[in-house]
Amino acid sequence: MRTVGYAAHSPDAHMVPYHFERRALRNNDVAIEILYSGVCHSDLHTVNGDWGDQPYPLVPGHEIVGRVVNVGSDVKNYQAGQHVAVGCMVDSCQECDQCHKHSEQYCRNGITPTYGAPDRVSGEITQGGYSKHIVVREEFVLRVPDSLDLARTAPILCAGITTYSPLRNWNVGKGSRVGVVGLGGLGHMAVKLASAMGAEVTVISRSNAKEKEAQHSGAAGILVSTDEDALEKAASSFDFILDTVPVKHNIDTYTPLLDVDGTLVIVGQVGPLEEPMTIPLVMGRRSVAGSLIGGIQETQEVLDFCAEHNIHPECKMIRPEEINDAFVHLANGDVAHRFVMDMSKLEVSE
Repeated sequence: MRTVGYAAHSPDAHMVPYHFERRALRNNDVAIEILYSGVCHSDLHTVNGDWGDQPYPLVPGHEIVGRVVNVGSDVKNYQAGQHVAVGCMVDSCQECDQCHKHSEQYCRNGITPTYGAPDRVSGEITQGGYSKHIVVREEFVLRVPDSLDLARTAPILCAGITTYSPLRNWNVGKGSRVGVVGLGGLGHMAVKLASAMGAEVTVISRSNAKEKEAQHSGAAGILVSTDEDALEKAASSFDFILDTVPVKHNIDTYTPLLDVDGTLVIVGQVGPLEEPMTIPLVMGRRSVAGSLIGGIQETQEVLDFCAEHNIHPECKMIRPEEINDAFVHLANGDVAHRFVMDMSKLEVSE
């Protein structure tokens, strides 16, 4: 299938139109016309080479909403015309204990990310959702509930599941005292989801500049992390803190805020942190953990949860040719929403 996308050809995050071929349908494949593609901060890290060398040219994008245009002969759950979604992975071994537990993200043999990785069958490099079409194995295609706004659904496939999975795993619910560090693409979804679960949510940020956005998303307010007096008063006041900061930082600011047996879960930074002080951990039996997206079953669960509770990400719609400007805003950290590209504006013809 001939298609077009926006690709990075070197680690400078500058993307240009790129025409390429999608694979022919296998028996268990679903071919999708992409309608909307979310822009994730990890896309910026990846095309910049922050997480290692990349197989350029590279088409990013793992927050995908589209329409089925064709299916393989063995596909049972999808048919042409259905609205579907694809997230951060498009394959796994399907045989290990983690895959059998619906935790494909922790596949013992490694997942196949939606872009930038060898296909398990052909070895060709996967290309992502900043494109007009994609072909995906049926088991990694998700159903979009009818009540969700298609134009605002795509970020749920990464920002939504990345925050939903740890909230569920650490049993956040009614009465839980939750702190969310950062109010970007991940943070604002964490606030919305935790609030819908019944938690008492506070955003932890370097200033109160985004207080209105925090309250709009369901938070009680903002705890300013540069205000030492406020931090001292807030000591031991959270059961759970979700850290969404996507760059190297010092978690010592946040660990004393946890109550005894509280947990801080890192979902933003993939890489080094400042060297942590262990005293708050030892003296309060506090924990620091990490979490990676969620399995396919859990990703369907968060889509359904968002439909049930009328939760949509805060989105700014852009045209595909505006992607490089969007990356500048992501790098500056000055957005409290998710950019979503309207892929209907992308023409396949060369």
